[in-house]
Amino acid sequence: MGVHPGTLEAATEESANTGRIASIDALRGLVMVLMVLDHLRETWFLHVPVADPMDGRTAQPALYFARLAVSLCAPIFIVLTGVSAYLFSTRHTLAETRSYLVKRGLVLMALEVFFLSELYWGVASPTLWLQVIWCIGVCMIVLAALIGLPRWFLLAVGLLLVCGHNLLDPIQLQPDDPFFVIWAMLHQRDVIALPFGLVAKTTYPVLPWIGVIMLGYALGPWFLPGLVPWTRERRFAAVGVAMLVMFALLRLANGYGDKPWYVVDEGVSRTAMSFFALTKYPPSLLFLLLTLGIGALLLDALERMGERPVVAALAVFGGAPLFFYLLHLTALRLLYHVAFAIWGATQGTLFGLSDYAWVLVWYAALIAPFYFPTAWFSRLKASRRDLAWLKYL
Repeated sequence: MGVHPGTLEAATEESANTGRIASIDALRGLVMVLMVLDHLRETWFLHVPVADPMDGRTAQPALYFARLAVSLCAPIFIVLTGVSAYLFSTRHTLAETRSYLVKRGLVLMALEVFFLSELYWGVASPTLWLQVIWCIGVCMIVLAALIGLPRWFLLAVGLLLVCGHNLLDPIQLQPDDPFFVIWAMLHQRDVIALPFGLVAKTTYPVLPWIGVIMLGYALGPWFLPGLVPWTRERRFAAVGVAMLVMFALLRLANGYGDKPWYVVDEGVSRTAMSFFALTKYPPSLLFLLLTLGIGALLLDALERMGERPVVAALAVFGGAPLFFYLLHLTALRLLYHVAFAIWGATQGTLFGLSDYAWVLVWYAALIAPFYFPTAWFSRLKASRRDLAWLKYL
C-alpha cells in the first residue's frame, strides 16, 4: 500500500506544528485497522451463534484468534487517548485542556447514542448500546476533572483502578437496588431501563477504563522532546516485558485477576485457548496486563522503525481515528444492506457468508479503499487548522 507524498508532507508539517508523534499515531492506526476485522465479523458472520468467542472448549479457532488480536484495540486506544490528552495540555492552558476534553467527550457520547446505535442495530431498535465510543467519552470527561491533580496521584489511582477493580466483582446489584444504574455504568455489565420503552446496555463499564486513561496521561511526559528516543524505547520495552511477566505469573497461579483457566481434554491447543481467554467486559486485570504489555512492545517497535512507509501508512489511520471509525462502520452497514437487497437472507433471516475465510478476504480487500478517504481527511486536518471543528474528529 503506497503512501501519498502529500500525506507524508502534511504529516511532517503537522508533527512540527502540533507535536504529533508518528509512533503514537501508527500504534493507534494499527489497532484501528485490527478493529475492522471484528466489525466485518459482525457484518458478514453474525448469523453464526457464538455464545463466547473466547471459550477454549467451543470457539472456532479462526474466530478465537481474530478476537484475541482485536482485544488489543480498546486498551491501547484508551491509554493513547490519555497520552494525547497530556501532550495537548503541554500546548494549552489547564482550562483549555479541560474544555477540549469535556467537549470531545460529549461529542463521542452523543455519537454513540444518536448515530452508532441506530447505524449498527437499526433505527427501530429500542436499545442504546453504550459501547467503546461512549466509554472513551466518559473517560475523557472524568480525566478533565482530574488533570489538575499531581501526576503521581493520577498514576497511583490509575494503578489502583486497573489492579484492584476485580476485587469489586462480587458486588452485583439488581435493577431495583438504589445504586444499580450507577454501578451498571461503572462496573457491572447490565441493562438499564429507560423511559419510553428504551433500554441501555452498558457494554463497556467505565471504572477500569478510567484507570487506563489516567495511566496514559501519567505516562505522557515520556514523549516530551527532552527525553531522547532511545530512553523512551527502553522504558516501554521494560514496561511491556514486566507486564507480560506479571500476566504469566498471575495466570499460572490461576487466582486473582480473571476467571480460572482449565485443561481441555481435546488437547494442548484448546487448553492454550483457555489460558488466553480473558474477560473484556469490564476488562480484567489480566486482560489489561496482556493487551497493554503487548501495546508497550508494539510502541517500542514502531519507535525503532522510525519513518518507514508502513509507519507512515498506519499513522494516517491513527491521525484521524474517529473519522475512520465512522467511515468504516457506515460503509459496512451500507454494504450489508446492498448485499441483502440483492441476494436476500442467505443465512436464516440475515445475509451472511458461509465461511469465515470470506470475512478475511473482505478484510484484505477493504483496507486500501478505507485508506484513501482517511488520508484525504488527515491532510485536511493538517492543512485547515483554522477549522476548529476538525479537531473533534
